[in-house]
Amino acid sequence: MSQILLDVSGIEVIYNHVILVLKGVSLQVPEGKVVALLGGNGAGKTTTLRAVSNLLAGERGAVTKGSVALRGERIENLTPAQMVDRGVIQVMEGRHCFAHLSIEDNLLTGAYTRKDGKAAIAQTLEKVYNYFPRLKTRRSAQAAYTSGGEQQMCAIGRALMANPRMVLLDEPSMGLAPQIVQEVFEIVKDLNTKEKVTFLLAEQNTNMALRYADYGYILESGRVVMDGEAKALAENEDVKEFYLGVSGEGRKNFKDAKFYRRRKRWLS
Repeated sequence: MSQILLDVSGIEVIYNHVILVLKGVSLQVPEGKVVALLGGNGAGKTTTLRAVSNLLAGERGAVTKGSVALRGERIENLTPAQMVDRGVIQVMEGRHCFAHLSIEDNLLTGAYTRKDGKAAIAQTLEKVYNYFPRLKTRRSAQAAYTSGGEQQMCAIGRALMANPRMVLLDEPSMGLAPQIVQEVFEIVKDLNTKEKVTFLLAEQNTNMALRYADYGYILESGRVVMDGEAKALAENEDVKEFYLGVSGEGRKNFKDAKFYRRRKRWLS
């Protein structure tokens, strides 16, 4: 059994002192595994990641209840920089590359906090290029003039430059062509297997995420409604119907779906 790297226990998150977004979310990320946070828009996936990386304050958010522990150490009061020191890096949704810098300079910004010298950083850069050969061929191109897929790879590569133990990946498939999404996920799995990097990823593409993750948590309006081994979730009838778009056996019409009630308020 893998050791638990991250333990999130019953957290509530409030934005602007009034808006309750997470309502008691609990999850565990074992060392060396890929864990997926699934759910639609506004389910609370990004907020959960930000609660872990401590980037909530910049969005006027705060964890008001519960606890977040990394290897048994409570981390709610640490700064994002201290989280980076502990090996936790977040790749933001929407890539956020520095448009005016070249791909290589973008990657090198990820090594800014490292103290182990230029040779070690050059070695990591070479390793990143091995995982992302596309970036090597585009290393001198300005990031603004590269494709969405290349920018996403650049953002993940930049996170790897900090030598992380755990990467928080927010919507890696957003706005990318299907074959590029697959390429990105293949590389994530590769990094997980070979470099033993732990991943917690938030993803709306349930099908793809469950194919590559070890474990999944499904969020709906700020609560975990289901969790389990990725394989078991992919086989679950409700998950198939509501998240994978596969209709249940014998249900020919959306009106026959479970929980469906016709409400004609305007007639009453």
